[in-house]
Amino acid sequence: MDPVELFHQVAATVPAYGRFLAEHRIDPQKVAIFRDFVGLPMTTKDNYTLRHPLPDLCRDGVIGDMIAVSSGSTGVPSFWPRSASDERVIAERFEEVFRDSFDARERRTLAVVCFALGTWVGGLFTVDCCRHLAERGYPITVVAPGTDRREILRVLPELAPHFDQVVLLGYPPFLKNVIDTEELPWAAWGIKLVTAGEVFSEEWRTLVARRAGIADPAKGIASLYGTADAGVLGNETPLSVGIRRFLATRPGTARELFGESRLPTLVQYDPDVRFFEEHEGTLLFSGDNGIPLVRYHIADEGGVLPYEDLLGFVRERGFEPGETGPERPFVYVFGRSHFTVSYYGANVYPENIAVGLEQPEVSGSVTGKFVMEVVEDAGHDRQLTVTVELMPGQKPSDETAQAVGESILAQLLRLNSEFANYVPAPQQAPFIRLRESGDPEYFPPGAKHRYTRG
Repeated sequence: MDPVELFHQVAATVPAYGRFLAEHRIDPQKVAIFRDFVGLPMTTKDNYTLRHPLPDLCRDGVIGDMIAVSSGSTGVPSFWPRSASDERVIAERFEEVFRDSFDARERRTLAVVCFALGTWVGGLFTVDCCRHLAERGYPITVVAPGTDRREILRVLPELAPHFDQVVLLGYPPFLKNVIDTEELPWAAWGIKLVTAGEVFSEEWRTLVARRAGIADPAKGIASLYGTADAGVLGNETPLSVGIRRFLATRPGTARELFGESRLPTLVQYDPDVRFFEEHEGTLLFSGDNGIPLVRYHIADEGGVLPYEDLLGFVRERGFEPGETGPERPFVYVFGRSHFTVSYYGANVYPENIAVGLEQPEVSGSVTGKFVMEVVEDAGHDRQLTVTVELMPGQKPSDETAQAVGESILAQLLRLNSEFANYVPAPQQAPFIRLRESGDPEYFPPGAKHRYTRG
């Protein structure tokens, strides 16, 4: 993508962006080269999309043929028009996963969409993209039970035996919970997973692959990086997963590369369709969507890595990829910074806690959901507290709490050097509170889960 060319198209055809430039006293004709482009002001929800009527944000002032809705952290909905042409472009990200990881060109595939259906961005968008693959000749059949577990359990046993493989598409904790708690012949169905929406650890990938009977975790589970604002921006490839699994066992090397003690999602993206920039440790992108966006700041922490740079980095440290995959740049994403808590000056990330819950000695007792917070006691001493959801049928016990606490602490010390060095040893052990499955205060069924309180 030529970002300068995209800028001129948007400036000429999108009424809201024309006004945005006028407010900043920018003459579009003076934006001629890339250096001019990177000097343009960033757009955000607050300074751009929420300030203009919906039609004015669209090309030629015309709303597209479908609208998705997202609710931000304030609960105020945002509306994101899109068109069939947007979906055809984004379907290429799905196609890469289905073709290169799942061999779906040659295998009859049942795609089971387990994202929420309705106005939310995930479900119907995914249905449409999978149907585009069927139009392209892939032997794919789509069924969309959404997040209705009863419907998932109704359609899977009936339909799965007629296909060579079954691909479940949904949010990581939801898919894991379905696999953990439903006694179905997952391995016999050739299960694969496509996830989005959350960063997960490689321990999570290995654990879920084992429980679902997925022989090769690197090719059987693929994550998409997407936003309500612009659909899918990038996707995991066998190459990116291989690199990430290499880094997962070398926290020091990962920190050297990413500058953090946690492991981000690592995906590849198509520079002909999306243009990424890094700004002070966060991501900007430009792209032609239902609402065309120029230098849009999505508040995701992360960065961009050129293909040759990343391959050179891991090769110098002993990793030789078996397959080099598409020669496209990488983008890494930690997620939103407000999901961390600060404890004795150390940032504690949900990813660090999650790895502790995914260890074999405790993973059979817990769902993987948790809430971390720093609580002050009566003496105003601060204590890192983790409230953990137990598997259905499990009851809280001191033995389980101790095992969970020890596992979390071991992974915090292994993965988070800030925690290991900043927090005094007597205060490092987290206080563990166990809650039964579906606890209404911490883990209410049906609600979007938050990993932090503060």
